Amino acid sequence: MQTFEQVIQWFLDLGAAVMLPIVFIFVGLFFRVPLAKALKSALTIGIGFIGLNLVIGLLTSNLSPAAEAMVQNFNLSMEVVDVGWPAASAIAYGTFLGSLAIIVGIGVNALLLLFGLTKTLNVDIWNFWHIAFIGSLVYAATNNFALGIFTMITFSMMTYYLGDKSAVYVQKYFGLENMSFPHGQSLAGFVLAVPMNWLFERIPGLNKLKLDPDTVEKRFGIFGDNTVIGFIIGVVIGILASYDIGDILYLGVATGAVMMLLPRMVSLLMEGLTPISDAASKWVKDRFPGRNLFIGMDSALAVGHPTVLAASILLVPITLLLAVILPGNTTLPLGDLATIPFMIALMVPVFKGDLLRSVLGGGIMMGLALYISSWATPLITESAVAANFDLAGNALITVLSDGGIWPTFVFTSAADLLGWIGIGIIFVIVVILFIFEKRRMSRELPNE
Repeated sequence: MQTFEQVIQWFLDLGAAVMLPIVFIFVGLFFRVPLAKALKSALTIGIGFIGLNLVIGLLTSNLSPAAEAMVQNFNLSMEVVDVGWPAASAIAYGTFLGSLAIIVGIGVNALLLLFGLTKTLNVDIWNFWHIAFIGSLVYAATNNFALGIFTMITFSMMTYYLGDKSAVYVQKYFGLENMSFPHGQSLAGFVLAVPMNWLFERIPGLNKLKLDPDTVEKRFGIFGDNTVIGFIIGVVIGILASYDIGDILYLGVATGAVMMLLPRMVSLLMEGLTPISDAASKWVKDRFPGRNLFIGMDSALAVGHPTVLAASILLVPITLLLAVILPGNTTLPLGDLATIPFMIALMVPVFKGDLLRSVLGGGIMMGLALYISSWATPLITESAVAANFDLAGNALITVLSDGGIWPTFVFTSAADLLGWIGIGIIFVIVVILFIFEKRRMSRELPNE
């Protein structure tokens, strides 16, 4: 068992920039891509991810200190500190149960593909930590190892179902052909955005406003340019952080740089993905007429979109304000403020890129996240202790992103209140959804 954990940890420690090229070489060869072409594509994907992480790191390294400064300036003090997704992933993979998430995720994906219940081939192996995180919380709540495994299986199935359903938005709005995002954080936002957008369409005045990037640029000229918008937002954040003029301007330039560079890094990554994606799609269509194959990737491919970035940066001070004014909240948002782009990445295409709706919808999601992460604090802390995570002197810790999404509340509450029956009900619902979707696709097939 210990050797298995060490092997899994070694693989995880390679990081996405190394893991993805290795996976894609084998995927490319399987789908009959020539070795030289598969190798070049795989390396381009790895380089693209390094570039993506460098730019996201630029955002995080500048935004996090500004957020901390705002916390100090406004004397914000809550009982529990949000330690962020890096800590959450370490906690999730830090136990034997968590280390099994990779096997669970791959196994579930293989079975669903075999029976034609999903179109997503998930190569984003590192992000199986989202599955491990919820499984670990259920184990902390119930002390039932087998139920923790069953929870990971059920949640994994749900992410593939939602990944398929959201793929039309990913492909149409972001222009990512044959892609889907079976990503726990982002899919939670997608589910919330659908009814929100229905409501927004029926609110007089709001349903007439249009603030997508093209409209903003046409109306405001140079001040509607994405890079200039990033600069302005960065300057405002710097002022709220009480920076001096030099630091304010630097934060503005850095934020503008992120707005410009992130889309270019995504383009580079897509350059590597496209040959393998096209080959995979052709392979499936030749052998299974009527079926499509989506490559399941990290929603990092969407965070470079101008509306995603602009709305996310605006949501930083909004989230801090909500933390102060919402009664009963105990979470001090900090570590995951820079993770907001991932949380709203699949909300934005549902809102058709509208900045106002994205901020409103994102604000509602962040308010819920504060309450859910406050509720989940004891379980997250217990899971951290079980994973030998260093609490750094904190009696209690939480995670705003995965600790604050609705699946965390639904799965953990169901397991805590009803045990096997609770997770079993969710499992049955997911299976029914898969069956209905397969029947719907079968009815549509003759008309294609």
